[in-house]
Amino acid sequence: MTYNLSTEEENKEITKRYKDLLKGAYQTFTTTDKKEIRKAFDIALEAHKNQRRKTGEPYIFHPIAVAKIVAYEIGLGATSIISALLHDVVEDTDYTIEDIEQLFGETVGRIVNGLTKISHLKKDKDTSLQAENFRKMLLTLNDDVRVILIKIADRLHNMKTMDAMPIHKQLKISSETLYIYAPLAHRLGLYNIKTELENLGLKYTEPDVYNDIKQKITQSKEEQDKYIESFSNIIKISLDKEEFKYIIKGRRKSIYSIRKKMLTQGVTYDEVYDKFAIRVIYESTLKDEKFDAWKIYSIVTDHFRPNPSRLRDWISQPKSTGYESLHITVMGPKGKWVEVQIRSARMDEIAEKGYAAHYKYKNQNERESGLDDWLNRIKDSLENPSGNAIDFVEDFKLNLYAKEIFIFTPNGDLKALPKNATALDFAFAIHSQVGMNCRGAKVNGKLKPISQVLKSGDQVEIITSKIQKPSFGWLDFVVTARARTRIKNALKEDEKLIAQEGKEILIRKLRHLKIKLSEKVVNDLVSYFKLNTSLDLFFRIGSGSIDNKQLKEFAAQKNNAIVNFFKNRIKRSPKLNQIDKDEVTEKFDSLVFGKDEEQLEYKKAPCCNPIPGDKVFGFITINDGIKVHKTDCPNAVSLRSNYAYRIISAKWIDSTKQEFKAILKIHGIDHVGMVNEITQIISHNMNVNIHSLNISGDDGIFEGKILLSVKNKAQLEKLSASIKKIEGINKVDRIYKL
Repeated sequence: MTYNLSTEEENKEITKRYKDLLKGAYQTFTTTDKKEIRKAFDIALEAHKNQRRKTGEPYIFHPIAVAKIVAYEIGLGATSIISALLHDVVEDTDYTIEDIEQLFGETVGRIVNGLTKISHLKKDKDTSLQAENFRKMLLTLNDDVRVILIKIADRLHNMKTMDAMPIHKQLKISSETLYIYAPLAHRLGLYNIKTELENLGLKYTEPDVYNDIKQKITQSKEEQDKYIESFSNIIKISLDKEEFKYIIKGRRKSIYSIRKKMLTQGVTYDEVYDKFAIRVIYESTLKDEKFDAWKIYSIVTDHFRPNPSRLRDWISQPKSTGYESLHITVMGPKGKWVEVQIRSARMDEIAEKGYAAHYKYKNQNERESGLDDWLNRIKDSLENPSGNAIDFVEDFKLNLYAKEIFIFTPNGDLKALPKNATALDFAFAIHSQVGMNCRGAKVNGKLKPISQVLKSGDQVEIITSKIQKPSFGWLDFVVTARARTRIKNALKEDEKLIAQEGKEILIRKLRHLKIKLSEKVVNDLVSYFKLNTSLDLFFRIGSGSIDNKQLKEFAAQKNNAIVNFFKNRIKRSPKLNQIDKDEVTEKFDSLVFGKDEEQLEYKKAPCCNPIPGDKVFGFITINDGIKVHKTDCPNAVSLRSNYAYRIISAKWIDSTKQEFKAILKIHGIDHVGMVNEITQIISHNMNVNIHSLNISGDDGIFEGKILLSVKNKAQLEKLSASIKKIEGINKVDRIYKL
């Protein structure tokens, strides 16, 4: 569509849009509000007077539209509307954040500053930089959640007006929207905006699929409307008899949701049965609305048989977004299953406008919503934003779309966790230190491991031990961002401690080899062992994965200057200038299979050619041993569905961080405090974990077996030597069966 308004027509259109913003605003503004909004509009109009959008329209159309979404669809007040009008001003003109603060106050200044920081993020960068941009954006949640809400409104309007952009830009912006903005909108309770963002994202990423589903929905609209009317007519008589004030409307499943269901369930459009739901919205007082919801439930189920496994009571226990509603699935006319959503007008507004509407009702509603808790948890996970940006964003996203389960504490309090959360996730939800020291859990009174997946309604008591410490294996089963962040930070600290010890060990060992530790020697060692950082080197020395023999080989090569010169040229890492970075880069050098993480012979499947670090699985072939495929290999679905019994789990690991189970048998003369001395030495020896300790004595002689996790043989040997030094111990052997 070509834009061709004259200057006079353009000015009239700008005035009309501005009046429309004020006229239809969600809140009743005071005179002061109106003056401040007008002032913000005038500044934005002046600031953007020479700018045009890709469509040819004046740029001011955009901030007005964003402010309108903020007011209408999110329901925020004057402060946010002013901030939305000004959101691009600092970036595009001579106005500074200080000017905005002086003109509109500290709060508007802070919000506009947050939005400016986001818009300054570099565009069209590679994945890791893009993840860094997302991380910076998510960190603004710490400042003021309105920054993210306005940014979501900004993204929605950009998505609605993207037709004039080149295709590569449409694909990039749509992918970003589906990756981070739609999940954020969902988590903040902005369900209508989330649906719009998802549909628009699909429109540009898969236009043919989008248009096909849209056409089919349009064709079936008349039939659906008739069905909703016939359903409504049956229950209207009973609702009127009980003198309810209500409306009944249909809610169609979004194009994106239908597409997702078609993909996940492997069905066609016609096989997606729940394409629409029926919503009963009733007027009620805060005191009576729960009672009224169940009364309407009773009326609906008097007429239609309910499916008992499909009852969802979000009124007694609201979602952590603040969402409240009663969902039932009933057998409707013509033998069709229909979802019926029952909610008060207040609940409906919270469902439509999410965060903002929740706070509008907050003072009147004594029932605590989980939204505050969720925002606090987000701030908590943002406290330690160090490390890999991609990991950070992925961990954060885990909790955006996750369905929730509700777990009872021993005192009967409720904690909301994402679906598939484990006992360890629950421990970290209680307190970081409880998570760090978690040894096990009592789930409904029965002792379970920390990896136990919890179900809604479980009552969980966490068992802790002061000597317990996090291990890399924990990251395989925790699902909450909070737990992952805390575990990663603890492991990094442990690595640093081991690396510090490793540096001291290296100095001593090199001294014996007549080599003095210097920056050049460290560079040569890093290069020789094909590592990325000096911390890598010190960690591997400290954990015993680089032994004396390997260091002697290095020294021998170093003494041969010619060999050393050429070998170093071949081996030298291009990243040597980064060796002092205080980080440990993942070094996937080993593939392990099954629950016991065994190292087995394998071949890489040529159909997907997996590389170290990829998510993979093993497939046991008839004549060719184990073939390793990527989890998203084109043949993965076929192999998993037809030969599930021949699939074996697999993963890439950094062998220096893998833990192995080993059994030590000890023998000696018993004395008081012996067991305590043994456990003290083990727990203080490079973070070795004890799994079981069995000691039996007979007339002053004792024999014991210890099952523990170690990183490598060198660590086990060092531990054995330390135990032998205890008074009374005369024998320590490694055995292979308990």
